[in-house]
Amino acid sequence: MKELSIRAISGTIYVLLLIGSLYYQETVSILLAVFGILSLAEFSNLIKLKSHLQYVIFVLLYGGFWYLCLRESPFTGKDETIQVLLVITIFVNLILIKDLFTEKKIPLFESKPFIATTFYLSSGFVFLLLITNYENSFSPLLLLGSFILVWINDSAAYIVGKNLGRQKLFPSISPKKTIEGFLGGLFFACISSYFIAEFTETLDFTSWLILATIVSVLGTIGDLIESKFKRQAGVKDSGVIMPGHGGLLDRLDSIIFTAPFIYLFLRIVSYVS
Repeated sequence: MKELSIRAISGTIYVLLLIGSLYYQETVSILLAVFGILSLAEFSNLIKLKSHLQYVIFVLLYGGFWYLCLRESPFTGKDETIQVLLVITIFVNLILIKDLFTEKKIPLFESKPFIATTFYLSSGFVFLLLITNYENSFSPLLLLGSFILVWINDSAAYIVGKNLGRQKLFPSISPKKTIEGFLGGLFFACISSYFIAEFTETLDFTSWLILATIVSVLGTIGDLIESKFKRQAGVKDSGVIMPGHGGLLDRLDSIIFTAPFIYLFLRIVSYVS
C-alpha cells in the first residue's frame, strides 16, 4: 500500500507539472527541455555513454528549433528543415523497430550511440515541442491530448493485462505485457479519443481516433524498445527520479518514440484540409 501511495504521489506531481506548464508556450518549452535533459542523462547512463557531446547536440537541436520554428525569425527554410529532421528521425525509429524484432541486441546501443541519443531521443523532444506549434499557433491541447492517450493506453493495458492477460506479447523483452493488455489499451484509447475530440475542439473525432491507434501501437513498440535497451544494460529501471515508477525515461519512452509519427500525421491532416 505504501509503494502504491508513493507511486500515485510521484505520478500526480508529474502530471500536474505537465498540465500546469501548458498555459504558456515558454513554460511548456522549458519543461520539455528539462525533461529532455533528464531523460538524456538516464539514457546516456543506460548505454554507458561517458561523453558530454550528446548534451551539446540536444541543446543545439532543441534550442535551434525553438528559436527558428517557434519564434518569429527571418529564417525561410523552416518547413524544409523540419521535414529533413522528420525523415531522419522516422528512418532511425524504423531501424529500431526492425532491430526490436530481428536482432538479439540493438546495434545502436553500442556501435552508434550518438545516432540513438540524437534521432531516437533528442529529436523526439523536438517533435513534442513542434506539436504544440501545430499550424504555427500555440496548440497545447494537442500535446495534452496525445499525453492523455498514452496515459489511458498504459493504464488500461496494465489493468486489462493484470486481470485478463493470458497470451504474452513479447516475453523475451517484457514478460508482463500481454496481448490482451495491448488490445485493452488500444480499445480504451480509441474510446477516449471521442471525449478528447469533444472537449479539446482541436481535431475531429476521426483524426483523434487515428491518433489513438498510432499512440497505442507505436507507443507500445516504443516502450518495448526502451525495455530492450534496459535489458541490454542489465537494469530494471532507467533511473530513480520518480519513486514507484523508476526513471523519467520510463514514463516518457512511449510519447518520445511516437512524437515524430504524431507530428507527421498532423502535417498530413493539415495538408489534406
